[in-house]
Amino acid sequence: MTLVFENEGDFDLGFDPETVARQVVDQVLDMEQCPYEAEVELILTDGETIRRMNREFRGIDRETDVLSFPMVDYPQPASFDFLETEAGDDCFHPDSGELLLGDIVISVPRAEAQAEEYGHSLKREYAFLIAHSMLHLLGYDHMSPEEAAVMEQKQEEALQALGITRDKFPPGQTE
Repeated sequence: MTLVFENEGDFDLGFDPETVARQVVDQVLDMEQCPYEAEVELILTDGETIRRMNREFRGIDRETDVLSFPMVDYPQPASFDFLETEAGDDCFHPDSGELLLGDIVISVPRAEAQAEEYGHSLKREYAFLIAHSMLHLLGYDHMSPEEAAVMEQKQEEALQALGITRDKFPPGQTE
């Protein structure tokens, strides 16, 4: 798996964001049984930049926590069979042969605020946003209550497998 990682604001998250991102991306790809090596781009940015991107690409003029830009149009979520047909030819990097999944953009200030609001660590919020976006890059959505329930279950499963819990601090640690 290739992770193209960019920290536009040189944000200090208190942990290694690239390592955590790799763990979450790998976990979601494994859970969804992706049969290919894949490439994902992750950009950490500020509130104004993500607001501009949200306005430009989605027509919504407000800051958001995360944006996902999938490169593959799955007929069904995480259904990889069609990639072996002519329809899937443009989904692979011409040099590396990796499946080009797409881009994830995270607003670090928004993630920090949400971690505080939800009473858990920034690492948990950051990992959650990546898991959420990875599912979007694999064709999942949450437009209906049923779809939302599936995504919520898969997000939680990925984070639990990595031991990234909702606790503000690891068990036994108070600060």
